Amino acid sequence: MTATPSTSAASPSAARPQAVRHFGRFQLLRLVGKSARTMVWLVDDPRVGQELLLAMPRTRPANEGALELWRQAARRATRTDHPSLAHVVEVGEHDHWPFIAYELGLATMLSDRLDSKGIPGQESVPWMLDVLQGLAFAHEGGVAHHDIQPYMVLVPPTGPARLLGLGVALDPAQRNGASPAAHRLASERDLLAVGLVMHHVLAGMPALDQPDVAQVIDHLPPLGREIVRLPWSTSHPVPEALRAIVNRATDRQERQRYHNARTVARALEGWVRSDVEQGGGPLALLQDRMRLHGLLPAMPGAGQCSARLAKMERERNDEMANLVLQDLALCFELMRMVNSAQVAGTSGNGPILTVRRTIDMLGLDGVRRATNALRPWPGPLNEGHAARLERLIEQVRRAGQIAQWLRPAGYDPELVYLLATLQNLGRLVLRYHFPDEAAQIDHLMKPAAAEQAGEPEQPGMTEEAASFAVLGIDIHAVAMAIGRQWGLDDAVLHMIQRAPMNVAVRVTESDDEALRLTASCANEVVDATAQAAHHVLSSLQKVVQRYGRVLGVSLRDLQMVAQGQAPEPKSPQEARATNFTPL
Repeated sequence: MTATPSTSAASPSAARPQAVRHFGRFQLLRLVGKSARTMVWLVDDPRVGQELLLAMPRTRPANEGALELWRQAARRATRTDHPSLAHVVEVGEHDHWPFIAYELGLATMLSDRLDSKGIPGQESVPWMLDVLQGLAFAHEGGVAHHDIQPYMVLVPPTGPARLLGLGVALDPAQRNGASPAAHRLASERDLLAVGLVMHHVLAGMPALDQPDVAQVIDHLPPLGREIVRLPWSTSHPVPEALRAIVNRATDRQERQRYHNARTVARALEGWVRSDVEQGGGPLALLQDRMRLHGLLPAMPGAGQCSARLAKMERERNDEMANLVLQDLALCFELMRMVNSAQVAGTSGNGPILTVRRTIDMLGLDGVRRATNALRPWPGPLNEGHAARLERLIEQVRRAGQIAQWLRPAGYDPELVYLLATLQNLGRLVLRYHFPDEAAQIDHLMKPAAAEQAGEPEQPGMTEEAASFAVLGIDIHAVAMAIGRQWGLDDAVLHMIQRAPMNVAVRVTESDDEALRLTASCANEVVDATAQAAHHVLSSLQKVVQRYGRVLGVSLRDLQMVAQGQAPEPKSPQEARATNFTPL
């Protein structure tokens, strides 16, 4: 940088004028921000008579070879054109010091908006969404940023926020050529940087009290051992879903972090649509897909079911119910039809939650209509996704059967079966309509092997946190939204929610709560047996600790039902006979 004295005349008694600093033809007005890799200056360009932003490496390239490498990276970066990437005015150099000049216009730097209070998510998340869209476009074009900082984000009064600085900082790994592996690592570092910027914006202070994002990254795994998570106390409340997204972006386990900019964007969009937009909500994410592909597809072999239904005229309802219960999609479609405002309004008894009662209300013609309305298996799913959905359906049906075995004496086996399946409605819908996101959630929930011998496994996320981190919503909230659309009242909506894992289960005299807890216990048994073999026993013991006193079940009971056997009745009066056995 060079500085030249002011050319204006001054008397000896006048105050000494401040030096005017120049960088080539540009007058340097102020340093906007700097890191270990880059710096950005606000400058005045006399040639065009407007203020610009100059972004440049923190240090001058050591030789002509390094300068030429910078030029090549800058040329590739400036060819990347997207509305959320800052407009490049000029790429140049002065005294062997390269720079990229950007148009500022009426925008302000994100760093200039930050203070100790931070910025609420409702205001700042749309800016970060814009940045992620531009960053995703750049990554897909083979260009990484290498030094995302708060002063690199431009926030205009209207239009999308814009990211500047592509091609300014050259990652050391690229000196020998940008291999696919190097680009992948650089892109993942960019996403970690975005997470740290969001952390700063929401918390009102930089992570580790270090304003240079690049230096914070150097202290996080795998380079360091520091942990960064949003503080619980912030000036502006951080919604739980948004907290999960930001914390995943900076997670200490590399495997849990985001690996694609569009994945982060989808999670933030889910949160925006569910918590910010008027008329949004979890169901808004599914409405288009449900309109095209239905809630769930008919199970394989549904054609045979339709043929048998077509032949039925005056069969007993329980025999027809047994046939219907073999297909969860048909069960749910009948629940929707019978609990709609038109039908439920004529029943006079509130929501209908058994197939037998549904058949009474709709008749055989109604059952046939529901059957014909289902999409054939597997809907839009490919072979692999269809296999995963089929496995989940079998697990859900097994939970329903276990709930029948565990139910207290006197409760309707069909009702408790359906409640256990409905407690999985969000999982099923997610697996059908968002199969890739469902796979991500599964991955985030799995524990990882210990980093060193003798250390415990690294825990996975809870299902709630994982669904927040991937979709921006809780998948059980999706089930609640669908239930409301069906016409289920608050009491039933409560029954189809599982007992929270972080709340103790207590003895209750309420029939509704007893049914809910029975279904929840059955689902936890299935979840326990789906874990690695060495975790199954300890997980079942935890289920007993939660439900043993409330439902009168023992570890032996749970081990038997987990193996597909009915528990031994304690007395003839307590025998848990079922009227049907779902396939």
